[in-house]
Amino acid sequence: MGNHLMVGGQAVIEGVMMRGPKLTATAVRDPAGRIQVETKDVHSISDRYPILKKPMLRGTVSLVESLVIGIRSLSYSAKMAGEEEEQLSDKEMAGTIIFALVLASILFIAIPTGAAKFFHFVTEDPFFLNLMEGFLRLAIFLAYIWGISRMKDIRRVFQYHGAEHKTIHCYEAGLPLTVENVQKFSRLHPRCGTNFLLIVMLVSIFVFAFLGWPNLAERIVSRIVLLPVVAGISYEIIRLAGRSENPIIQTAIKPGLWLQYLTTRPPQDDMVEVAIESLKAVLPPEEIREGTGEYRYPERMEAAAEDETEIGVPAAASVETAH
Repeated sequence: MGNHLMVGGQAVIEGVMMRGPKLTATAVRDPAGRIQVETKDVHSISDRYPILKKPMLRGTVSLVESLVIGIRSLSYSAKMAGEEEEQLSDKEMAGTIIFALVLASILFIAIPTGAAKFFHFVTEDPFFLNLMEGFLRLAIFLAYIWGISRMKDIRRVFQYHGAEHKTIHCYEAGLPLTVENVQKFSRLHPRCGTNFLLIVMLVSIFVFAFLGWPNLAERIVSRIVLLPVVAGISYEIIRLAGRSENPIIQTAIKPGLWLQYLTTRPPQDDMVEVAIESLKAVLPPEEIREGTGEYRYPERMEAAAEDETEIGVPAAASVETAH
């Protein structure tokens, strides 16, 4: 990856959100065929409290911040794509996050730990019952991913997910960000959120296996309380996988890569165009100049106004930016 920035992203409705160290950008193709790009400064709580950047803590912080940024980007994309009239307010976004967390707790914590009681006919061993709970959770997760991947609208979002991965691969390879270059790369990426979620499921099996088998309420509470630990371990694994070429590590993350065959789809060229615009919007000017030639965002180029160049715009779409 050389000296390139660590960037990540997320597919949204008719677009892609990219996140760099200082900016997030959500690029969406609107009903008129134009690519609308909204950039926002990144304000991480870990910048105010550096201790939160420490291993095992940064995973939970990153997970919560990614959830907030992701929902905000989805709201913006729904508006730009013409599916919603207004973006979510802060109160509505908080309600959406709470609802999502409650639903996830029911689906991936309460249901599997409650259903594991049906294995009592096999054994009363707490370790075995906790393992069965973990495998039930994993099965529910895989069934959920498979189920949503069959939905027509979601398949289109998954195409944008593939465009996001291909574009990041191209950037990390140091090649100019063109549709032709991007399309040559794999739609699978080791730092994908799909990888992270699968690792969370696997890590939780081992962490929860040693908790004994108290009553249902205590089991649910213990799983929720230990989620930051599970997220912290999983985050460190995914960071290591993204940076290491160790064959053992690369083999260990292959199930997560295989799962991405469900959560990504080969993107169309116009989807790649959107992903490219999103990534360019979070790169510093010097990287855009070095990696992509002519393209530079005008609102970030006041200091180099004497060397202003025309924005590279896809033939079928214009680019509008907002901050």
